[in-house]
Amino acid sequence: MSAAISSTTNTQPDLAEAVRDVHRAGMPGIIAEVVDHGETTRECAGFAEAATRTPMTPGLHHRVGSIAKTFTTVALLRLVEEGIVDLDTSISRYLPDHVPGERGEAITVRMLANHTSGLNEYLPIIYDSLRAFPNLAQTSPRSLVEHQFTHFDRRDLIDIGVGAPSAGEPGDVPGRYSNTNYLLLAELIETLTDRDAEEFIRAEVIDPAGLHETYFPTGPVLSAPHTSLYESWFSMADPPVDLTDFDMSWVGPAASLVSTAADLNRFFGLLIGGQLLRPESLEQMQRTVPVVSFEGTTIDYGLGLHRRVADDGTVWWGHDGSVWGGGALTFTRADAHKQITILVNGQRWNSLDDSGRPQPHPIDAALAAVIALGMG
Repeated sequence: MSAAISSTTNTQPDLAEAVRDVHRAGMPGIIAEVVDHGETTRECAGFAEAATRTPMTPGLHHRVGSIAKTFTTVALLRLVEEGIVDLDTSISRYLPDHVPGERGEAITVRMLANHTSGLNEYLPIIYDSLRAFPNLAQTSPRSLVEHQFTHFDRRDLIDIGVGAPSAGEPGDVPGRYSNTNYLLLAELIETLTDRDAEEFIRAEVIDPAGLHETYFPTGPVLSAPHTSLYESWFSMADPPVDLTDFDMSWVGPAASLVSTAADLNRFFGLLIGGQLLRPESLEQMQRTVPVVSFEGTTIDYGLGLHRRVADDGTVWWGHDGSVWGGGALTFTRADAHKQITILVNGQRWNSLDDSGRPQPHPIDAALAAVIALGMG
């Protein structure tokens, strides 16, 4: 499959070639935007829609997954700044019926935001073909297709996550990444503001940041021009299944956000540059603990923020995200003078070895090269 390439006049030849290499390695399409001291470079390769060979273009809308957690946390910290929420108060004070008993008293709002609550993930329970996770060899993509248009109730998902076997004791490190935590934060926002969490985040975070292409969708089908998404599920879906249209109620404001590369760079530039929150609030976001991700790696995680150290030793802040068929990564250097956002419309491209572990794939190295160039 040949590449269809689009870029701005601000071109970094190495970055352009690296983006092409991701497509050549097997990714349907990719968008990369690097902002360096105000100079923006956008590179695209491959296809936004594979069947029609529609070229990838930099302004397309894209489901950005758990990057939504940063937006949720900024909204939460707005409430902290107003004195409405205390990060170190038990969640049971605000939501007494959601996490009952001593457990709810032990879990604080901060523990939800930095994934040290010990609450487990509900996803392998509601999607029965993922029940064996993290034993990937015993999973399949069947449930993803079966529930493509299933609407879930948030409170039901929370109850399932709270009722699942504990992932650890409240406050213990390393924490365990769990969407249950952020659904509870959404419930907290709604309880304290008497507004839908998505609407509150829009009014208090998205609009003030001037993000005109960022929103929470209200249905499974996106109306504006967007990427199509192709899920491989560790080569068990061959060819990859198109999961572009999807009811995102299974994760809600924890990961249903739609945005563009430009909007994400703008948002994180404003956030890390200190223009969206008070300095003490940003400091809280950047106070990290070790957290075990869904992939089993340990990351430095603050309140809705990852900390990443580049090869040259510079510190970067951001988040990544994954939905069925799509991925996103956005990081801003600590001085807010350089940023990188990458959007891809394929996911879980690795096959499994005999022990059920994902094997290296050429896409892995190609994406790592784009990240390294962007952070260079």
